[in-house]
Amino acid sequence: MKPTTRLWLGHHEGDRTIEDAIALFNDIEEKRAIDSPIPVFTTDEWDAFETALVQTYGTLECPPYSGRGRPPIPIWVPYEELKYAQVCKTRQGGRVVDVVQRVVFGDEEEVLRLLGADEDRCINTAYIERLNLTIRNCLARFIRKGMNFSKDPLVHTRSIDLLQAWYNFIKPHKSLRLPCQDGKRRWIKRTPMMAEGKTDHVWSMKELLTFRIPVHP
Repeated sequence: MKPTTRLWLGHHEGDRTIEDAIALFNDIEEKRAIDSPIPVFTTDEWDAFETALVQTYGTLECPPYSGRGRPPIPIWVPYEELKYAQVCKTRQGGRVVDVVQRVVFGDEEEVLRLLGADEDRCINTAYIERLNLTIRNCLARFIRKGMNFSKDPLVHTRSIDLLQAWYNFIKPHKSLRLPCQDGKRRWIKRTPMMAEGKTDHVWSMKELLTFRIPVHP
């Protein structure tokens, strides 16, 4: 998710494995423009994220060999442009009792500045956690112990695809609204795609479902 515009960039369904984490970051990388910088990533504390990021935004290099013993094993080295921070939470009895922030890749001051946290020095994952809540509230198949659980992987994926499109094009976000002084309304509602400059209005479900995607030769 892109916090500044609340844009839901992508999703990946799978297990909690390094391979699945790599698939998620590869999907994000495919959507990045060639001339745009590598995004600043923030996640919770899960080692697979760090490993996947290095393999997506890094190179496999072999340490210098002294000529004695076995040759060193190649290791993944992150690009200098990669910036990544983790928010590590400690829970006891279902409650968060401690939060530790650490910058894994990149200069700490630069990462904080790019995240807009250079003043309060507070890195959080609140936006993606709120998105997780929205997903659970909007898709019954994510409600635990319910009769609407997903029975077909393809249908499960397509349901999330539709929800993502609805979230980006149809659902206005209060934090994205702009003040309006036309006398009839106080605010102009905006969706993530409007904030990204990809559309100039809030779409309807009919417009979304009947939109014809241009085919480029």
